[in-house]
Amino acid sequence: MSKLSKMQIMAMAALVAGAVLVPPGVQAQQSGVTRTDLQRHDLSAPGREAIQVRVDLAPGVAFGKHTHPGEEIIYVLEGSLEYQVGDKPPVTLKAGDVLFIPANTPHSARNPGSSQPTSSKKASRFSRC
Repeated sequence: MSKLSKMQIMAMAALVAGAVLVPPGVQAQQSGVTRTDLQRHDLSAPGREAIQVRVDLAPGVAFGKHTHPGEEIIYVLEGSLEYQVGDKPPVTLKAGDVLFIPANTPHSARNPGSSQPTSSKKASRFSRC
C-alpha cells in the first residue's frame, strides 16, 4: 500500500474534479479490479454530475476499449498504468502522472506490471439520464 496518509489522499482527491470508470451498475466489477466510490456531487451545469473513484488494478489486468459520456481525468497514485486513447500510441503513466480523456473518446487501460498493484483516481462528468 502507498505511504500516503489518508489526509494526503483526500487532499489529492480534492484536486481532481470528480471521477469514474463507468456509472455504477453499467458494468459488473471485473476480476482484479477494485473500485471505491469516493464522492458524487451535482455540478452547476444542469443535468451533470461529478463522480470520483479510486481504482486499483492487479498486475496484468486490462480494460478493453470503451468510452464514457463525460470527460475523464486520471491521476496515478502508485504503480504504473498504460493507456491508449483514440488512435494515439499507448502512453505509460507512473505515480504522480495525470491524463485527460475527452468525452466519448475510445480508450483502454492496463496495469503493465508483473508484481505491483496500481492505484489511480479517475474523474468524469456525464449527463444523467
